[in-house]
Amino acid sequence: MKNNTVILAQLNPISGDVEYNKNKAIEYIKKANDIKADLIVFPELFLLGYPIGDILERYPLLALQTKKALDEIKEYVVDTNVLIGYVEKNEEKFGKPYYNSVALIQNKTITRSIRKTLLANYAEHNDYRYFESEKVSRDNRIIEINKVKYGIIICEDAWNDFDFFKRNLYKIDPIKEIAPYCDCIICPSSSCTRAKKEQLKHNMMVHTAKKYNIKYIYVNQVGANDELVYDGLSRMYNEKGELVAMAQAFKEEIFTVDLDRGGVINPLPKGLELTLNSQKEFSLDHKPDLERTYKAIVLAIKDYFSKNGFKRAVLGLSGGLDSTICAVLLTDALGAQNVLGISMPSKLTSKESKSDAEILAKNLGINFLEIPIKDMHELISDKFSGVFQDVSKAWDDEYKNSFTQDNIQARSRAMILWGIANEYPKTLPIATSDKSELYMGYATINGDMSGGYAPIADVVKTKLFALAKWMNENREKKNAIPISIINKPPGAELAINPKTGKTLLAEDALMPYEFLDEVIWRIENLNQSIDNMMQNEFLYEKKNNINIETKKMWLEKFFKRLNTALYKWYIVPPSPVIDARSINKIEFKQPIVSNINYSK
Repeated sequence: MKNNTVILAQLNPISGDVEYNKNKAIEYIKKANDIKADLIVFPELFLLGYPIGDILERYPLLALQTKKALDEIKEYVVDTNVLIGYVEKNEEKFGKPYYNSVALIQNKTITRSIRKTLLANYAEHNDYRYFESEKVSRDNRIIEINKVKYGIIICEDAWNDFDFFKRNLYKIDPIKEIAPYCDCIICPSSSCTRAKKEQLKHNMMVHTAKKYNIKYIYVNQVGANDELVYDGLSRMYNEKGELVAMAQAFKEEIFTVDLDRGGVINPLPKGLELTLNSQKEFSLDHKPDLERTYKAIVLAIKDYFSKNGFKRAVLGLSGGLDSTICAVLLTDALGAQNVLGISMPSKLTSKESKSDAEILAKNLGINFLEIPIKDMHELISDKFSGVFQDVSKAWDDEYKNSFTQDNIQARSRAMILWGIANEYPKTLPIATSDKSELYMGYATINGDMSGGYAPIADVVKTKLFALAKWMNENREKKNAIPISIINKPPGAELAINPKTGKTLLAEDALMPYEFLDEVIWRIENLNQSIDNMMQNEFLYEKKNNINIETKKMWLEKFFKRLNTALYKWYIVPPSPVIDARSINKIEFKQPIVSNINYSK
């Protein structure tokens, strides 16, 4: 068999920007022509960009634009054959209006359209709403180039092996229909990164290559669009299921493989290689996933800002963990000169918090201001005092203990951030809420939840502590985060704990984060109820002596607060999906009016 060269076009499209994506495709096709590669493969739906959301229904002209783009692209196809993902209109009377297709272009001619069979309708996917499924046709799916038979599988088509998965979503396995009749599987894909997903994906592709004694080429999108981050890591396996080539993680590149010899094997984000065969269990050892998490969020910020025309970020620096992590990530994504951190102390803010915020800003090299909010707080409180007297004439049931004073502080800070963003162009304020606190509603609407982007809203608190230490050790400028911030117990410094006379700590208001984060993991990954969790031993219990009553109290508190926090999930700004499962709006929707009994 002749040596054959395939180019994996691991590129970063923009959803809906067909002109941009078309021009990028032409640029890389020219490069493929220059080296006379046999074939260049682009990711799934490359010309439209992924995710698609509902834009096809609202703007059907996008399908016309992709068809026009294909006609322009084909004029550049000379020496190298092209496989490129696009939206194809369904001309039949019945069915969904479009197909998720891959066009084969040869010698300035579109010679074939290959249509996706398995249409995902879960998590972030909604393909089934707009695309019609096409039965697997061996004649159409297998293409021959230089005497090599390639079987074309489009993303989800690869995720239904009856032997690999314990439960299958679909009744057909497209790979089974074509793999025995070809030399190499090619899978154009748009598969976002998540915790533990690389492990699943790797093992699935190894299984397929070995099962059918076949080569396997996977071409994945890279970059971020809104909440979804794509890690690239396009690759090739040989017939033994051995990895013989892999593109870089989180970087756009034109990656060349030789069917007989493979190619360069770039490393996975450090740590993932240690967990390729890990079991599905909760762990407080976040180290294997920290580099992936860091790179995913940095890329998410960079793309969200650049693709939406923003350049600068402004955020509150409290001297606490969440705002610190956000400041570091923003600095690395946008550059220190484009980040403004503002310390906004109130009468409850400690000297240590103010000092930590200033030291962090200096270490990072970002712009820094201190703007006290004591006068704003007092002015608004005085105003409310009169307002409440008037309201009480109609309603005489005020809360004995309210969060009004706490929230005035948080919202005063948000007003300053938004004011700066409104005054200076291309500037976006940042919401610094984390996943643990969002589950508990331990965040203020129009306060610390307020902003145009929320970088860490899908990262739990215990992982953030680990990430802070990791960044101190692995960023080019080491130890930028003061150790006092990492060692400081989290707290918003908005209220006094009547039991201690000191500012209220988050774990006093909630529960230990190590316990809280395992509750979140058990809900998202094991779908457990309170009763299930009571019957299982938590990692926290193995290290700490707690009785059954305390555990039950914490669980009941968790779910009670979760119920009252649901509406906040709908208000949090866009945030990148990082965990294996998420409460991010693109993936999970729970009705706000949902009186669920979580015990059974």
